[in-house]
Amino acid sequence: MTIPPQERTGALDTELTRRALRLVLDKTTEMADDVLRVPLHYYRDAKVTEIEESQILRRTPLAIVPSVQVSEPNDYVVRSVLGDSLLVTRDKDGRSHVFLNYCRHRGAKPACGEGSAARFTCPYHSWTYRNDGKLLSVPGSTGFTGMAKDDYGLVELPNTESHGFIWAVLTVGADIDVDAHLGDVGPDLEALNYTSFGYHDYREFESEVSWKGALEAFAESYHFPFVHGESLIGQNALANTSIHDRFGRHHRMGFPFNWITNLEGGANASWDVRDNMGLIYWIYPNIILANSSVGVEVIDILPAGSPTRCTVRHSWLARVPAVDDATRSGYDMIFAAVHAAVRDEDFTMLPQCGEGVRHGQHDHMIIGRNEIGVQHMIRTFADELGIALS
Repeated sequence: MTIPPQERTGALDTELTRRALRLVLDKTTEMADDVLRVPLHYYRDAKVTEIEESQILRRTPLAIVPSVQVSEPNDYVVRSVLGDSLLVTRDKDGRSHVFLNYCRHRGAKPACGEGSAARFTCPYHSWTYRNDGKLLSVPGSTGFTGMAKDDYGLVELPNTESHGFIWAVLTVGADIDVDAHLGDVGPDLEALNYTSFGYHDYREFESEVSWKGALEAFAESYHFPFVHGESLIGQNALANTSIHDRFGRHHRMGFPFNWITNLEGGANASWDVRDNMGLIYWIYPNIILANSSVGVEVIDILPAGSPTRCTVRHSWLARVPAVDDATRSGYDMIFAAVHAAVRDEDFTMLPQCGEGVRHGQHDHMIIGRNEIGVQHMIRTFADELGIALS
Protein backbone atom coordinates (compact mmCIF):
# COMPACT_ATOMS: atom_id res chain seq x y z
CA MET A 1 0.00 0.00 0.00
CA THR A 2 1.24 3.48 -0.91
CA ILE A 3 -0.85 6.39 0.32
CA PRO A 4 -1.83 8.73 -2.53
CA PRO A 5 -0.06 12.12 -2.43
CA GLN A 6 -3.17 14.01 -1.32
CA GLU A 7 -3.48 11.75 1.74
CA ARG A 8 0.13 11.86 2.89
CA THR A 9 0.66 12.76 6.52
CA GLY A 10 3.42 14.93 7.95
CA ALA A 11 6.65 13.73 9.51
CA LEU A 12 5.39 13.88 13.09
CA ASP A 13 1.74 13.05 12.47
CA THR A 14 0.53 10.23 14.71
CA GLU A 15 -1.25 8.74 11.68
CA LEU A 16 2.15 7.29 10.73
CA THR A 17 2.17 5.42 14.03
CA ARG A 18 -1.37 4.17 13.40
CA ARG A 19 -0.38 2.91 9.95
CA ALA A 20 2.56 1.00 11.40
CA LEU A 21 0.47 -0.45 14.22
CA ARG A 22 -2.10 -1.72 11.73
CA LEU A 23 0.65 -3.54 9.84
CA VAL A 24 2.00 -5.12 13.01
CA LEU A 25 -1.44 -6.30 14.14
CA ASP A 26 -2.14 -7.68 10.66
CA LYS A 27 1.31 -9.32 10.52
CA THR A 28 2.11 -7.78 7.13
CA THR A 29 4.04 -4.95 5.52
CA GLU A 30 3.54 -2.42 2.75
CA MET A 31 4.64 -3.82 -0.59
CA ALA A 32 5.40 -2.85 -4.17
CA ASP A 33 3.15 -4.13 -6.93
CA ASP A 34 5.72 -6.63 -8.23
CA VAL A 35 9.29 -7.82 -7.85
CA LEU A 36 11.99 -5.84 -9.67
CA ARG A 37 14.84 -7.27 -11.76
CA VAL A 38 17.99 -5.15 -11.84
CA PRO A 39 20.86 -5.79 -14.29
CA LEU A 40 24.25 -6.11 -12.61
CA HIS A 41 25.74 -3.37 -14.79
CA TYR A 42 23.53 -0.92 -12.84
CA TYR A 43 26.00 -1.38 -9.97
CA ARG A 44 29.31 -2.23 -11.61
CA ASP A 45 29.60 -0.40 -14.95
CA ALA A 46 32.34 2.26 -14.78
CA LYS A 47 30.59 4.33 -17.44
CA VAL A 48 27.42 4.39 -15.34
CA THR A 49 29.41 5.58 -12.31
CA GLU A 50 31.02 8.31 -14.41
CA ILE A 51 27.59 9.53 -15.55
CA GLU A 52 26.30 9.42 -11.97
CA GLU A 53 29.08 11.73 -10.85
CA SER A 54 29.01 14.15 -13.77
CA GLN A 55 25.26 14.31 -14.43
CA ILE A 56 23.78 13.74 -10.96
CA LEU A 57 26.18 14.25 -8.09
CA ARG A 58 27.90 17.36 -9.45
CA ARG A 59 24.64 18.99 -10.53
CA THR A 60 22.41 18.33 -7.52
CA PRO A 61 22.44 20.18 -4.18
CA LEU A 62 24.30 18.02 -1.65
CA ALA A 63 24.06 18.41 2.13
CA ILE A 64 27.76 19.02 2.84
CA VAL A 65 27.68 19.33 6.65
CA PRO A 66 25.08 19.91 9.36
CA SER A 67 24.87 23.64 10.11
CA VAL A 68 25.50 23.01 13.79
CA GLN A 69 28.95 21.57 13.01
CA VAL A 70 30.03 25.11 12.13
CA SER A 71 27.63 26.91 14.43
CA GLU A 72 29.70 29.88 15.60
CA PRO A 73 31.38 32.74 13.68
CA ASN A 74 34.86 31.65 12.49
CA ASP A 75 34.05 27.93 12.79
CA TYR A 76 35.24 25.81 9.86
CA VAL A 77 35.60 22.24 8.69
CA VAL A 78 37.40 20.66 5.74
CA ARG A 79 35.95 17.56 4.11
CA SER A 80 36.51 15.67 0.88
CA VAL A 81 33.54 15.20 -1.45
CA LEU A 82 34.04 13.18 -4.65
CA GLY A 83 37.76 13.88 -4.38
CA ASP A 84 37.32 17.65 -4.01
CA SER A 85 38.70 19.25 -0.85
CA LEU A 86 35.98 21.57 0.45
CA LEU A 87 36.43 24.28 3.05
CA VAL A 88 33.17 25.08 4.86
CA THR A 89 33.32 28.26 6.94
CA ARG A 90 31.14 30.62 8.91
CA ASP A 91 32.46 34.17 8.61
CA LYS A 92 32.48 36.86 11.29
CA ASP A 93 28.98 37.96 10.25
CA GLY A 94 27.58 34.44 10.64
CA ARG A 95 27.22 33.63 6.94
CA SER A 96 28.21 30.16 5.79
CA HIS A 97 30.40 29.47 2.75
CA VAL A 98 31.63 26.43 0.81
CA PHE A 99 34.96 26.96 -0.99
CA LEU A 100 37.23 24.76 -3.02
CA ASN A 101 40.13 24.35 -0.62
CA TYR A 102 42.86 25.15 -3.15
CA CYS A 103 45.19 28.15 -3.16
CA ARG A 104 44.82 30.30 -6.25
CA HIS A 105 48.62 30.46 -6.64
CA ARG A 106 49.81 26.87 -7.04
CA GLY A 107 46.90 24.84 -5.70
CA ALA A 108 48.03 23.68 -2.25
CA LYS A 109 45.42 23.47 0.53
CA PRO A 110 45.16 26.53 2.79
CA ALA A 111 43.06 24.73 5.43
CA CYS A 112 42.96 21.33 7.10
CA GLY A 113 40.93 19.68 9.82
CA GLU A 114 38.34 21.71 11.68
CA GLY A 115 38.15 24.35 14.37
CA SER A 116 37.92 28.12 14.60
CA ALA A 117 39.94 30.48 12.42
CA ALA A 118 39.46 33.90 10.85
CA ARG A 119 42.05 33.25 8.15
CA PHE A 120 43.85 30.40 6.40
CA THR A 121 47.44 30.37 5.15
CA CYS A 122 48.65 28.21 2.28
CA PRO A 123 51.60 26.06 3.45
CA TYR A 124 53.45 26.42 0.12
CA HIS A 125 54.01 30.17 -0.30
CA SER A 126 51.98 31.57 2.60
CA TRP A 127 49.20 33.22 0.63
CA THR A 128 46.58 34.04 3.26
CA TYR A 129 42.79 34.07 2.86
CA ARG A 130 39.99 35.35 5.11
CA ASN A 131 37.22 32.96 6.04
CA ASP A 132 34.90 34.79 3.64
CA GLY A 133 37.27 33.67 0.86
CA LYS A 134 39.00 36.98 0.13
CA LEU A 135 42.74 36.95 -0.52
CA LEU A 136 44.29 38.92 2.35
CA SER A 137 48.04 38.90 1.80
CA VAL A 138 50.70 37.75 -0.69
CA PRO A 139 54.34 37.55 0.44
CA GLY A 140 56.69 39.13 -2.09
CA SER A 141 53.78 40.92 -3.72
CA THR A 142 56.11 42.89 -5.98
CA GLY A 143 56.53 39.68 -7.94
CA PHE A 144 52.84 39.83 -8.85
CA THR A 145 52.63 43.32 -10.33
CA GLY A 146 49.27 43.93 -11.97
CA MET A 147 47.45 41.18 -10.06
CA ALA A 148 44.27 42.41 -8.34
CA LYS A 149 43.89 40.54 -5.05
CA ASP A 150 40.12 40.82 -5.27
CA ASP A 151 40.28 38.59 -8.34
CA TYR A 152 42.14 35.77 -6.58
CA GLY A 153 40.04 34.78 -3.61
CA LEU A 154 39.14 31.16 -2.90
CA VAL A 155 36.69 29.76 -5.44
CA GLU A 156 33.24 29.56 -3.88
CA LEU A 157 30.76 26.88 -4.89
CA PRO A 158 27.05 27.66 -5.15
CA ASN A 159 25.83 27.16 -1.59
CA THR A 160 23.03 27.93 0.82
CA GLU A 161 21.90 27.05 4.33
CA SER A 162 18.53 25.37 4.80
CA HIS A 163 16.76 22.83 7.04
CA GLY A 164 19.76 22.49 9.36
CA PHE A 165 22.36 21.78 6.64
CA ILE A 166 24.85 23.69 4.52
CA TRP A 167 24.22 22.66 0.92
CA ALA A 168 26.39 23.09 -2.16
CA VAL A 169 26.45 22.19 -5.83
CA LEU A 170 29.90 20.92 -6.83
CA THR A 171 29.99 22.90 -10.08
CA VAL A 172 31.11 26.53 -10.07
CA GLY A 173 28.51 28.85 -11.56
CA ALA A 174 25.64 26.36 -11.29
CA ASP A 175 22.27 27.33 -9.85
CA ILE A 176 21.24 26.11 -6.41
CA ASP A 177 17.62 25.88 -5.28
CA VAL A 178 17.28 23.59 -2.27
CA ASP A 179 13.53 24.16 -1.88
CA ALA A 180 12.94 23.04 -5.47
CA HIS A 181 15.28 20.08 -4.94
CA LEU A 182 13.46 18.91 -1.80
CA GLY A 183 9.98 19.55 -3.14
CA ASP A 184 7.25 17.82 -1.12
CA VAL A 185 9.68 16.39 1.46
CA GLY A 186 10.69 19.91 2.55
CA PRO A 187 7.80 20.34 5.03
CA ASP A 188 8.79 17.08 6.73
CA LEU A 189 12.35 18.32 7.26
CA GLU A 190 10.95 21.62 8.53
CA ALA A 191 8.80 19.74 11.06
CA LEU A 192 11.77 17.66 12.23
CA ASN A 193 13.51 20.98 13.00
CA TYR A 194 17.15 19.97 12.66
CA THR A 195 18.13 23.63 13.09
CA SER A 196 17.45 23.20 16.83
CA PHE A 197 19.56 20.04 17.21
CA GLY A 198 22.99 19.93 18.84
CA TYR A 199 25.96 18.49 17.01
CA HIS A 200 27.74 15.56 18.57
CA ASP A 201 30.19 13.64 16.39
CA TYR A 202 31.00 11.98 13.08
CA ARG A 203 33.14 9.20 11.62
CA GLU A 204 34.27 8.51 8.05
CA PHE A 205 35.36 5.30 6.36
CA GLU A 206 35.45 3.61 2.95
CA SER A 207 33.85 0.34 1.92
CA GLU A 208 34.11 -2.05 -1.03
CA VAL A 209 30.53 -1.79 -2.20
CA SER A 210 28.61 0.29 -4.72
CA TRP A 211 27.40 3.58 -3.24
CA LYS A 212 23.89 2.79 -4.51
CA GLY A 213 24.00 -0.67 -2.98
CA ALA A 214 25.13 0.84 0.32
CA LEU A 215 22.23 3.32 0.32
CA GLU A 216 19.81 0.44 -0.19
CA ALA A 217 20.74 -1.02 3.21
CA PHE A 218 18.85 1.87 4.78
CA ALA A 219 15.66 1.41 2.73
CA GLU A 220 14.40 -1.92 4.08
CA SER A 221 14.05 -3.80 7.35
CA TYR A 222 14.11 -7.27 5.77
CA HIS A 223 17.75 -7.75 6.85
CA PHE A 224 17.37 -6.68 10.49
CA PRO A 225 17.27 -10.07 12.28
CA PHE A 226 20.10 -11.50 10.19
CA VAL A 227 22.55 -8.56 10.19
CA HIS A 228 21.55 -6.77 13.40
CA GLY A 229 20.39 -9.71 15.51
CA GLU A 230 22.89 -9.05 18.29
CA SER A 231 22.35 -5.27 18.53
CA LEU A 232 19.50 -3.03 19.63
CA ILE A 233 18.16 -2.65 16.10
CA GLY A 234 17.60 -6.37 15.73
CA GLN A 235 16.29 -6.74 19.27
CA ASN A 236 13.92 -3.76 19.24
CA ALA A 237 12.68 -3.48 15.65
CA LEU A 238 10.07 -5.68 14.02
CA ALA A 239 11.73 -7.13 10.95
CA ASN A 240 10.27 -6.97 7.45
CA THR A 241 7.54 -4.58 8.59
CA SER A 242 7.54 -0.99 7.38
CA ILE A 243 5.55 1.88 5.95
CA HIS A 244 6.73 3.86 2.91
CA ASP A 245 5.92 7.16 1.22
CA ARG A 246 7.42 8.63 -1.93
CA PHE A 247 8.13 12.34 -2.30
CA GLY A 248 9.22 12.53 -5.92
CA ARG A 249 12.86 11.42 -5.93
CA HIS A 250 12.98 11.25 -2.11
CA HIS A 251 11.25 8.84 0.25
CA ARG A 252 10.30 8.12 3.85
CA MET A 253 10.32 4.76 5.61
CA GLY A 254 9.10 3.89 9.11
CA PHE A 255 9.87 0.59 10.82
CA PRO A 256 8.01 -0.11 14.10
CA PHE A 257 9.58 -1.11 17.38
CA ASN A 258 8.28 -4.21 19.12
CA TRP A 259 6.62 -2.18 21.89
CA ILE A 260 4.26 -0.46 19.45
CA THR A 261 1.58 -3.02 20.34
CA ASN A 262 1.43 -1.51 23.84
CA LEU A 263 -0.38 1.44 22.26
CA GLU A 264 -3.53 -0.61 21.80
CA GLY A 265 -5.76 0.42 24.68
CA GLY A 266 -3.00 2.36 26.44
CA ALA A 267 -4.69 5.61 27.48
CA ASN A 268 -1.46 7.33 28.53
CA ALA A 269 0.82 5.90 25.87
CA SER A 270 2.82 8.19 23.59
CA TRP A 271 1.79 8.08 19.93
CA ASP A 272 4.76 10.21 18.90
CA VAL A 273 6.24 8.67 15.75
CA ARG A 274 9.82 8.69 17.03
CA ASP A 275 8.83 6.95 20.27
CA ASN A 276 7.37 4.03 18.34
CA MET A 277 9.42 3.53 15.18
CA GLY A 278 12.59 4.38 13.34
CA LEU A 279 11.83 7.15 10.84
CA ILE A 280 14.23 7.13 7.89
CA TYR A 281 14.40 9.55 4.98
CA TRP A 282 16.32 9.16 1.76
CA ILE A 283 17.19 12.62 0.48
CA TYR A 284 18.16 12.10 -3.14
CA PRO A 285 20.81 11.40 -4.17
CA ASN A 286 23.05 10.39 -1.26
CA ILE A 287 21.77 11.26 2.23
CA ILE A 288 20.05 9.03 4.78
CA LEU A 289 18.40 10.69 7.79
CA ALA A 290 17.67 8.05 10.44
CA ASN A 291 15.53 9.66 13.17
CA SER A 292 15.03 8.35 16.68
CA SER A 293 13.56 9.77 19.88
CA VAL A 294 16.96 11.19 20.89
CA GLY A 295 18.54 12.37 17.66
CA VAL A 296 19.23 11.79 14.00
CA GLU A 297 21.93 9.85 12.17
CA VAL A 298 23.09 11.55 8.99
CA ILE A 299 24.61 8.94 6.66
CA ASP A 300 26.26 10.48 3.62
CA ILE A 301 27.31 7.91 0.96
CA LEU A 302 29.20 8.69 -2.26
CA PRO A 303 31.23 6.76 -4.85
CA ALA A 304 34.96 6.56 -4.19
CA GLY A 305 36.81 6.17 -7.46
CA SER A 306 35.36 2.87 -8.67
CA PRO A 307 31.85 1.45 -9.24
CA THR A 308 32.03 -0.81 -6.19
CA ARG A 309 33.79 1.43 -3.68
CA CYS A 310 32.16 4.14 -1.60
CA THR A 311 32.86 6.67 1.12
CA VAL A 312 30.64 6.87 4.19
CA ARG A 313 30.36 9.89 6.49
CA HIS A 314 28.27 9.01 9.55
CA SER A 315 27.22 11.92 11.77
CA TRP A 316 24.96 12.08 14.81
CA LEU A 317 22.96 15.10 16.01
CA ALA A 318 21.14 15.26 19.34
CA ARG A 319 17.57 16.55 19.59
CA VAL A 320 18.54 18.23 22.88
CA PRO A 321 21.97 19.93 22.71
CA ALA A 322 24.42 18.81 25.40
CA VAL A 323 25.08 21.42 28.09
CA ASP A 324 27.15 19.37 30.52
CA ASP A 325 29.72 16.58 30.56
CA ALA A 326 27.25 13.97 31.77
CA THR A 327 25.00 14.56 28.78
CA ARG A 328 27.95 14.57 26.40
CA SER A 329 29.12 11.28 27.88
CA GLY A 330 25.67 9.81 27.35
CA TYR A 331 25.69 10.97 23.74
CA ASP A 332 29.13 9.41 23.29
CA MET A 333 27.62 6.07 24.27
CA ILE A 334 24.64 6.50 21.92
CA PHE A 335 26.80 7.42 18.97
CA ALA A 336 29.23 4.59 19.69
CA ALA A 337 26.33 2.13 19.61
CA VAL A 338 24.69 3.40 16.42
CA HIS A 339 28.03 3.76 14.65
CA ALA A 340 28.97 0.20 15.59
CA ALA A 341 25.71 -1.01 14.05
CA VAL A 342 26.50 0.82 10.80
CA ARG A 343 30.23 0.08 10.57
CA ASP A 344 30.45 -3.38 12.15
CA GLU A 345 27.13 -4.83 11.01
CA ASP A 346 25.85 -3.17 7.82
CA PHE A 347 29.31 -2.47 6.41
CA THR A 348 30.67 -5.85 7.38
CA MET A 349 27.98 -7.49 5.25
CA LEU A 350 27.88 -4.97 2.38
CA PRO A 351 31.40 -5.65 0.98
CA GLN A 352 30.22 -9.22 0.34
CA CYS A 353 27.48 -7.71 -1.83
CA GLY A 354 30.17 -5.66 -3.57
CA GLU A 355 32.15 -8.80 -4.33
CA GLY A 356 29.03 -10.54 -5.62
CA VAL A 357 28.37 -7.63 -7.97
CA ARG A 358 31.97 -7.57 -9.24
CA HIS A 359 32.26 -11.30 -9.83
CA GLY A 360 28.68 -12.40 -10.41
CA GLN A 361 27.99 -14.12 -13.74
CA HIS A 362 24.21 -13.97 -13.44
CA ASP A 363 22.62 -11.17 -15.41
CA HIS A 364 20.36 -9.57 -12.80
CA MET A 365 19.39 -9.29 -9.15
CA ILE A 366 15.80 -9.60 -7.94
CA ILE A 367 14.37 -7.10 -5.45
CA GLY A 368 11.32 -8.23 -3.48
CA ARG A 369 7.93 -6.57 -3.19
CA ASN A 370 8.70 -6.15 0.53
CA GLU A 371 11.80 -4.08 -0.40
CA ILE A 372 9.67 -1.20 -1.57
CA GLY A 373 12.15 1.52 -0.60
CA VAL A 374 14.97 -0.25 -2.44
CA GLN A 375 12.77 -0.47 -5.52
CA HIS A 376 12.07 3.27 -5.32
CA MET A 377 15.79 4.07 -5.12
CA ILE A 378 16.62 1.85 -8.08
CA ARG A 379 13.77 3.14 -10.24
CA THR A 380 14.73 6.74 -9.45
CA PHE A 381 18.37 6.30 -10.46
CA ALA A 382 17.56 4.07 -13.43
CA ASP A 383 15.20 6.72 -14.77
CA GLU A 384 17.94 9.36 -14.48
CA LEU A 385 20.51 7.06 -16.09
CA GLY A 386 18.33 5.61 -18.84
CA ILE A 387 18.75 2.02 -17.58
CA ALA A 388 15.98 -0.44 -18.47
CA LEU A 389 14.47 -2.47 -15.64
CA SER A 390 12.00 -5.34 -15.63
